[in-house]
Amino acid sequence: MLGQGSRSGGAVWLVGAGPGDPELLTLKALKILQIADVLVHDGLVSDEILELAPSHARRISVAKRKSRHSYSQDEINRMLVAFALEGLKVVRLKGGDPFIFGRGGEELEACRAAGVDCQIIPGVTAALAAAASAGAPLTHRGSAQAVTFVTGHASTGAEPDLDWESLAKANQTVVIYMGLSQAAPIAARLLGAGRAGSTPALIVENASRKDERRVVTTLAGLVEAAASLSGPALLIVGEAMALAQVGEGREVVETLIQKVRA
Repeated sequence: MLGQGSRSGGAVWLVGAGPGDPELLTLKALKILQIADVLVHDGLVSDEILELAPSHARRISVAKRKSRHSYSQDEINRMLVAFALEGLKVVRLKGGDPFIFGRGGEELEACRAAGVDCQIIPGVTAALAAAASAGAPLTHRGSAQAVTFVTGHASTGAEPDLDWESLAKANQTVVIYMGLSQAAPIAARLLGAGRAGSTPALIVENASRKDERRVVTTLAGLVEAAASLSGPALLIVGEAMALAQVGEGREVVETLIQKVRA
C-alpha cells in the first residue's frame, strides 16, 4: 500500500548516478532524472549528469566533504519527505550506488516512516568502475575468490570496527571506500593481521572521470602512494591487482569509440 506521499502524487527515488562518467548512468536512472521536480544531489555527481535533469527542476546540493556537511543527514531526510508530501517527484541523486556506503538505507527508512513512496534505482558503484578502468578484476578464479567492500570511516569518524584477521587472508580482494586519509592505520591493521606486505594494491582517484588517476603499489607501499593523491579515491588490496595497468586508459577508449562512430 502506498503512503501519503504517493497518494498526493509525490514520491522519492533514490538513484545511483554511477561514479561520474555520464555514459555509465543506467537508462532507468536517466528516465527518472528527466521527470524530476526536485533534484537533491551529492557533491560528487558530475555536472554532465546534473544537466540531464529538466531545466525547471529545483536543484539542491547536499554535498558532504570531510568535516564539512552542507546539510546533516536528518535534514536531508526531512527535506526528501517534505517535498514528496507536497506532491513533488523527488530524485535523490547519489554518486555510485545508493546502497553502497551512500546512506540510502537511512533515507529509505525515513520515507517509509513518513508514509512516502520510495523507490530505488541502483547505480554502478565506484569499485566496479575503478577495477574496470585499470583492467584489474575484483574477482579472479586463480587469485581472488572473494571481494569485500569496507569503509575507511565509522559513523563516529573513528577507525571502523572490522574483522582485520578475515580481511588479511590471501586470495581475496579488499576494497576500501573513503580510505585515503586512513591509509596508514588501514595498512598497519592488515599487515599486523598477517597480510603480506608484497600484496599488490591499487589506488584510483576520481574513477571513470576525465581526471582519473591510478597508482599501482603494494600493501607495504600503500601509505606512501596515498600521500600523492587528494581527491575521492578507492584503495584496493589483493593479489588480482597485479593485473592493474597505469595509463591513459579512458582516453584510449574514447579515441576508439570516436573512430568507430566515424
